[in-house]
Amino acid sequence: LRIMAAMKININALSLNTPYKKQCSRPPSRRSLSSVRSSSRSVRSKVVVASASPNGSVPVSPKKVVITGGTGLVGSALASTLTSRGDNVVILTRDRFKARGSVKPARGKDAGALAFVETQDFADAVRGAYAIVNLAGEPISTRWTDEIKREIKSSRIRITELVATTINELPEEDRPKVLVSASALGYYGTSMSATFDEQSPGGTDYLAEVCRDWEVAASAAEVERRVIVRIGIVLSNEGGALAKMVPLFQMFAGGPPGEGSQWFSWIHRDDLVNMLITAIDDSRYEGVVNGVAPSPVRMSEFCSRLGQTLGRPNWLPVPGFALNAVLGEGASVVLDGQRVVPSRAQELGFQFRTTSVQQCLEVELVKEVSSSFI
Repeated sequence: LRIMAAMKININALSLNTPYKKQCSRPPSRRSLSSVRSSSRSVRSKVVVASASPNGSVPVSPKKVVITGGTGLVGSALASTLTSRGDNVVILTRDRFKARGSVKPARGKDAGALAFVETQDFADAVRGAYAIVNLAGEPISTRWTDEIKREIKSSRIRITELVATTINELPEEDRPKVLVSASALGYYGTSMSATFDEQSPGGTDYLAEVCRDWEVAASAAEVERRVIVRIGIVLSNEGGALAKMVPLFQMFAGGPPGEGSQWFSWIHRDDLVNMLITAIDDSRYEGVVNGVAPSPVRMSEFCSRLGQTLGRPNWLPVPGFALNAVLGEGASVVLDGQRVVPSRAQELGFQFRTTSVQQCLEVELVKEVSSSFI
């Protein structure tokens, strides 16, 4: 069970759209609960949800924004934040009726509209939009067969090519001005010692190839401004790696996959949402931007801090050979990593609200504990 759970820890951050389903509801002890609450008091006032004007920018006029992958962990939060500041959001989905339950629309007289469209109506949705944010792609945390590898790649290329083709077929005056398209840290390959920024060359492994082709597909879109955000491991109590690891630690079964020396380049979901919105609004954002926090850590440190924050031991690693036996080539998702820094975002003055992994864990675990008592 630990091996199957560990395979869902998305080291290369290619999986943005896996919905969260709560697992193992056993709460932490009262002692650890008190510790989490106490240690978080100093940071709770500093870390807030994404604001209507990211990074203190001046208020912007309402926009129409189209999102692919808008029902996932990142896309749903992005859609909610955009509508809360008055933007009108349209989400491309396979099933618009089912998708309605995945996104919480903003309320209030100034909230923007939220709509869902399927592929046959996509061109009409894109017409006249200010921006498209492309986040769609199939999860990669599984055993890689040849068929699954083809789908991992084709799902990203197919949607991105649809976005580019739809844009290019519209009259120039009806095209979106901005395309913000996701990529992932897998672009850089893996390394135990190197540090990668936006100027670093791409890797040569399978995931690097996927990311490279993904970005090439986005480059075909004829827009005024294009931003590629290479996204790290997104931390949130609502899904992704953190939500899958917490239940294991609560059961006293937590520990790093493999030796734990692989790099863990992460970003808090609120910071990523703010970065995506800033990329929409700020004309200085163009080209590649790494969507990671400025303080990557080793996997062993992340697991140690998670255990300490929960009041649980970090003592049961998943052996690499076991992961290889279960996942085959797909084990690289949890056994390998890369140290990536957000040089371009920092040059542009982006203000990260959560800069340390300890701060992130304290805030997110307070949210998790609080929600369990509601």
